[in-house]
Amino acid sequence: MEEKTWVRMVTAQTPTNIAVIKYWGKRDETLILPVNDSISVTLDPAHLCTTTTVAVSPSFDQDRMWLNGKEFSLSGGRYQNCLREIRARACDVQDEEKGIKIAKKDWEKLNVHVASYNNFPTAAGLASSAAGFACLVFALAKLMNAKEDNSELSAIARQGSGSACRSLFGGFVKWNMGKAEDGSDSLAVQLVDEKHWDELVIIIAVVSSRQKETSSTTGMRDSVETSLLLEHRAKEVVPKRTKQMEEAIKNRDFGSFAQLACADSNQFHAVCLDTCPPIFYMNDTSHRIISCVEKWNRSEESPQVAYTFDAGPNAVLIARNRKAATQLLQKLLFCFPPNSDADLNSYVIGDKSILKDAGIEDMKDVEALSPPPEIKNAERSKGEVSYFICTKPGRGPVLLSDESQALLHPETGLPK
Repeated sequence: MEEKTWVRMVTAQTPTNIAVIKYWGKRDETLILPVNDSISVTLDPAHLCTTTTVAVSPSFDQDRMWLNGKEFSLSGGRYQNCLREIRARACDVQDEEKGIKIAKKDWEKLNVHVASYNNFPTAAGLASSAAGFACLVFALAKLMNAKEDNSELSAIARQGSGSACRSLFGGFVKWNMGKAEDGSDSLAVQLVDEKHWDELVIIIAVVSSRQKETSSTTGMRDSVETSLLLEHRAKEVVPKRTKQMEEAIKNRDFGSFAQLACADSNQFHAVCLDTCPPIFYMNDTSHRIISCVEKWNRSEESPQVAYTFDAGPNAVLIARNRKAATQLLQKLLFCFPPNSDADLNSYVIGDKSILKDAGIEDMKDVEALSPPPEIKNAERSKGEVSYFICTKPGRGPVLLSDESQALLHPETGLPK
């Protein structure tokens, strides 16, 4: 190993994911082993992702991390688990170009710097910890030349944040709960890639980007200890539902997909209410969005939109195709218009071409929208939604080879 002058860096980008069959409850808190299987859709990283740069150098005197520009302690057990597991799998590294040689045994002594950036609010119920831990593990594995495939890496990411294991793939992903006590078979597998069902369009209503009152970790622990519904859900409901959901995804059967996703989201929130003390993740705006979607779906011959809510008030709405997404956006903008002084450009972000399809170019067009015919006496609630994100199913993690996208300085290994 050459002495003190070099820095080796790797930058990766990892998507976030939204569960359509929910993970709620652990059977092992330390290893993060779930009480049931779960299935998620990976979101397009162009709109929602974590970018992480990891660096190693003999000149680093300790492991350090920066999240969204602020230094953040790496001493937490979950970070330590991920670092330990990847270091144990590190291999020899030889970088001819930079003249760097690192022997397998040297990794134990070397410190790393980590810088991570989310292009969406952290801890707002948009699965930022999932993308974050998946990205950390994926980037460290590349830095340290670990030979594990993404499924094996997912079992390590899981020890950072359960749902992180599902962010190691694109498309639709299943997290097998596994049976082994050591968690070796509790990992993620890809069901289908993002091209399999590419007509789906996803609109996220960010109802609040505040941090939630009850963290998922605390909420799950309370549910496992006190909710009888959770026990019934894990044993009786989810195993059947998972099979049906896999089938619906494979066959691109949107009717079944929507029915299962909505039912599972509602049951997860019912488990939260059945917990002592009860947990309220959704709010009045969340409930109004559900009501809008339910009324529209019932007025059509088959469901047009599925909704799902994680541990927060934000609605993730999955439209069967672009035409349905366009109509959905018109209905949402009628019911939940921005405040009068808002800029439409920052109220609908992500894939803005859906706005164009909906014939909406400025606030005057929003004001001129007609009420959804299926909602009697539809009211308009200004300012209840912070903003909307238009996106779609997306790919898994990738390495970014362009050094200008790195978050750490190539010579110092400190944030740029």
